[in-house]
Amino acid sequence: MHYNEYTLPNGLRIIHEPLLSKVTYCGFAIDVGTRDENDDEQGMAHFVEHLIFKGTTKRKAWHILNRLENVGGDLNAYTNKEETVVYAAFLNEHLDRALELLGDIVFHSTFPQHEMDKEAEVIIDEIQSYEDTPSELIFDDFEDMIFRNHPLGRNILGNPEQLHSFRTEHVLSFTRRFYQPENIVFFVQGQYDFKKIVRLANKYLADIPMGTVDRHRTPPLPYMRENLVVHKETHQAHVMIGSRGYNAYDDKRTALYLLNNLLGGPGMNSRLNVSLRERRGLVYNVESNLTSYTDTGAFSIYFGTDVEDLDTCMRLTYKELKTLRDLKLTTSQLTAAKKQLIGQIGVASDNFENNALGMAKTFLHYRKYESPEVIFQRIDALTAEQLLEVANEMFAEEYLSTLIYK
Repeated sequence: MHYNEYTLPNGLRIIHEPLLSKVTYCGFAIDVGTRDENDDEQGMAHFVEHLIFKGTTKRKAWHILNRLENVGGDLNAYTNKEETVVYAAFLNEHLDRALELLGDIVFHSTFPQHEMDKEAEVIIDEIQSYEDTPSELIFDDFEDMIFRNHPLGRNILGNPEQLHSFRTEHVLSFTRRFYQPENIVFFVQGQYDFKKIVRLANKYLADIPMGTVDRHRTPPLPYMRENLVVHKETHQAHVMIGSRGYNAYDDKRTALYLLNNLLGGPGMNSRLNVSLRERRGLVYNVESNLTSYTDTGAFSIYFGTDVEDLDTCMRLTYKELKTLRDLKLTTSQLTAAKKQLIGQIGVASDNFENNALGMAKTFLHYRKYESPEVIFQRIDALTAEQLLEVANEMFAEEYLSTLIYK
């Protein structure tokens, strides 16, 4: 896949993928997330993501919201454990307007205290809503368990006490540490001559001074298997089974990606869905998930079931894991598994917004962008022996942790 890249003198990287569409997706991917917070900053990365829409040196919140919406565009942002992304979607003719606005909110936000106090209440409502949903809360509690006493285990939203304690100077200190050009990628997916993008980037972004990124990421402590039961007033039992996974640079992650899809991916023919739901009607939802961070990863299986069916569901889940450990996939099974995963990625790649965000994240961490075709080739090269090796590393019962709400 053809893409263009350029680096401004201040270190800010630009990546552009041509797109035959009337709509452009562009924004900033910043290499900072929850794991970069100090102990007294829990929730800060996500808080900043909210606050950059609340005022800059030349705009108030109302003007920020209307700048793109008045021409039908859309502003958005998200935060996770290792990235913050601020982006926009708009008709192609508004690139100048969008780039100027995005640059203003990312690099010139002022974080007024009165806006911070209001937004803290909004996030606290979000936290309370989250805590009322055990099927979502258990995912964070599980990561907290497998990354015990490490920032990767923290809830992205933070906690109410610390949110109320934050002041403008605290937020400015955080952004000065991480919102530096060399720590940021500006990405564009749209139908433009790349020279125009470089010209506009120089116009709006080149005068941002170069700064030093103050990062001290530490790897998690060695993984210790845990089995934990938490008693909650819920109608169902909620269950997580899993462990640490491979990091984003480990070649084995592709094999685990395919195994995860085979085991509990989005297809209704996933092995866990067939075993627990289709054949026996024991669950409404069962899924497996995989996240790769820069120096570690997380693999998990989730299901919710009636308390009286809990032991049966656990037994059936471990049975499927044992099958993948003990039985090498046949040629036809391997071919079908590859074809399904490649097809799912192909369908997902037809979503331009997802493509733009994926391109930004990949370029931020790998300093390159791989097309879906390259990923297809990596999947297609997998052997049954590689899958069996990874299954035995990842799915052994003595390696897996469990967290149960009941």
